[in-house]
Amino acid sequence: MRKSLWVCLLLLLLTAFSSCAKLTSIARLPLDQQLLLVSDDDDNKFLGCLNCSEYDADSICNLYGEYGSKYGDTIWKEFGTYGNEYSAYSPWNEYSDSGPKIVDRDGNLYGRFSINEWSGFSLPSRSFDASDLQAIFEILDGDLDEVRDVFCDAIS
Repeated sequence: MRKSLWVCLLLLLLTAFSSCAKLTSIARLPLDQQLLLVSDDDDNKFLGCLNCSEYDADSICNLYGEYGSKYGDTIWKEFGTYGNEYSAYSPWNEYSDSGPKIVDRDGNLYGRFSINEWSGFSLPSRSFDASDLQAIFEILDGDLDEVRDVFCDAIS
């Protein structure tokens, strides 16, 4: 709980000092439609909804849903294909350029959900981007349960 408070404070400071370059890089994400995560491997597997309500069955923030749980093949499963920090297809690999794609229902690509700062990940409605996600990941020592909780609180 105490760690979560520090992370929230850090996010508040990071948001307060965001640069103009950061603001222009996030301007193209749609705010009025669902953003979906899709794997960048040969399967193009649906990995969940990024900005749906935490109560939505497809949400990556629904702890009890298929895509928010750490027990399925999700971005929250530490030793899975999409959650392992050493996997090319994981958002937690800071060197990978193959993390989950962010797309809308029409298949338009908006970047990647990744801690890789060059991935194009950002949520303009929350002034939240890859560097913020990476900060959470590092402060919480890669504990994906805690990362999910803090990330989902930050975007809700």
